Amino acid sequence: MTPIAVLLALCLAGCCMQSVIGANQYSRKFDINYENNTFTKDGQPFQFISGSFHYFRALPQSWRHILRSMRAAGLNTVMTYIEWSLHEPMPGQYSWDGIANLEKFIETARSEDLFVILRPGPYICAERDMGGFPHWLLTKYPAIKLRTYDIDYLREVQKWYNQLMPRISRHLYGNGGPVIMVSIENEYGSFSACDQQYMQFMKNITEHFVRDKAVMFTNDGPELLRCGSIPGILPTLDFGSTNDPNMFWRRLRKFLPKGPLVNAEFYPGWLTHWMEPMARVESAPVINTLRLMLNQKVNVNFYMFFGGTNFGFTAGANDIGPGKYGADITSYDYDAPLDEAGDPTEKYFEIRKVLIEHFGDPGVPAPAPLPKMSLDTVWLERRGSILSKHGRTMLSTSVITEVQPITFEALNQHSGLVLYETTLPSTLNRDPYTLTIDQVHDRAYVHVDDVFYGILSRETNVHSIPLSIGSGNRLQILVENQGRINYNIPNDFKGILGSVTIEGTPLYNWTITTYPLDNYQYMENFINHRPSADEEEADDLTAAGAQVYYGTFVINRDAIHDTYLYTHVWGKGLAFINGFNLGRYWPLAGPQLTLYVPRHILKKGINKIVLIEYQQRVQQPYVQFIDKPIFN
Repeated sequence: MTPIAVLLALCLAGCCMQSVIGANQYSRKFDINYENNTFTKDGQPFQFISGSFHYFRALPQSWRHILRSMRAAGLNTVMTYIEWSLHEPMPGQYSWDGIANLEKFIETARSEDLFVILRPGPYICAERDMGGFPHWLLTKYPAIKLRTYDIDYLREVQKWYNQLMPRISRHLYGNGGPVIMVSIENEYGSFSACDQQYMQFMKNITEHFVRDKAVMFTNDGPELLRCGSIPGILPTLDFGSTNDPNMFWRRLRKFLPKGPLVNAEFYPGWLTHWMEPMARVESAPVINTLRLMLNQKVNVNFYMFFGGTNFGFTAGANDIGPGKYGADITSYDYDAPLDEAGDPTEKYFEIRKVLIEHFGDPGVPAPAPLPKMSLDTVWLERRGSILSKHGRTMLSTSVITEVQPITFEALNQHSGLVLYETTLPSTLNRDPYTLTIDQVHDRAYVHVDDVFYGILSRETNVHSIPLSIGSGNRLQILVENQGRINYNIPNDFKGILGSVTIEGTPLYNWTITTYPLDNYQYMENFINHRPSADEEEADDLTAAGAQVYYGTFVINRDAIHDTYLYTHVWGKGLAFINGFNLGRYWPLAGPQLTLYVPRHILKKGINKIVLIEYQQRVQQPYVQFIDKPIFN
């Protein structure tokens, strides 16, 4: 049997059972009238005006407010990706609560009078780590060929869909729910494999669950339909502002002679990487293109209508030039109509005006910006380096020895830091001598005997650093994962991938220490540990990188509002408030100087803040909480 036959046989045998709903229980149907170039809802023509809002980029307590603001703008639909890595962070371990409560998101959208379009991928891009794929695919199958007809990959997709799709089934429009459309893959035409056998597999597995209860579709850029479209499935396009949408529709009509026109990703904003100016998109061309498309009865989805935040380690990265790596910033504000905090922008009101002209008043009042707050300056104290004795004891999760350096994935580690240590040669003939790392993914903080000397980084393509013979005997390379590539996705392994050499001579016999930094209880233990006088003297590694700073601040008010953590005196690192990982800060690179702090993670009384500063000793370790974001 072929891989498809084997996997679908397993599915039909019961491993992916879904709820059986009587054929006559509902008369609801969302369909396509090809002759009249329109969707139909219960037999009547229907045009959707949608906005992308990814549930995993906002805390659940904010979902209703954001969805209501979208409805108030005149939208009738919300589109969201479904992030595999969020729901299955480790093989067979599934999460459906809190920010992962997809069904609650769908139900909330319905209660706010919005239809839903789901994009389950399994690859979503979305500027997320590894494009939404779980990192353990590379751990379990190092040679896996993602997004192809690879049996290991297909097996894992099948297992994932067996878990996901039965949860979606009752929400499909034909089963009484708000979900009108479900995508097959995502912008596959951009992917070099162009594997039609794989796309047929994705069609079959999606169709098995969705059947005729919602419309299935693909989406691609205008030039990429050949590899991205599937015969018998509705193709849609992605494009931004233009004075002539017809040039794109002419290309689509070669693959879809008749049927509804859909711009599944109409870009009112754009993404930003570290070391770039903040992406801004002017409103005028957006409004002009929107009017043109609405006059053509085009179905439109704004990508993004609300962007939100890449909390924790979820931000991805891109190849932004020949061999040039660019990590995505923590904010996903995207210059969207609703900003990172969910507040309406000038662009929001201009779009709302156009949509009300075309579709009438939605009957939901336009939102006002929610209040923000500033707080007194918070001073932090240094609690030591993660390289210290009690840092290794309390923050690391494993220590192993290997002849050669191995990757994060071989260590089964998603993100955080990995420390590689070895003894330097006793006979060095050149001073200074040159340390070279062939491939580092993504950023190496080089130490000798606990003294930080410099950085080798993927984004600057710097692989070598001079060191002095008198600097010490123990080479320590602390490697940071800055986010796996999310677009046109390679197998983006992290850590030291190549050889490490001194003057061309390879170094062997490494001690490797893992710091996933994903368990805040370990951080609490580290912070609360008070070393003895002897330990303190031995562990006072003031010249080392990866220093942990801790502070508290008091909120004496009943009404707690959103705020922004201003990190301008810091270098690069990670911020936690009350155990919640806000994400990466990097004001030295910019453009993002503040981190969005949702009010829901704050509390009246004492609040705790931890910063792990990777690369510089902060002489005045303080932070400020201000009432507006700063993107410089």
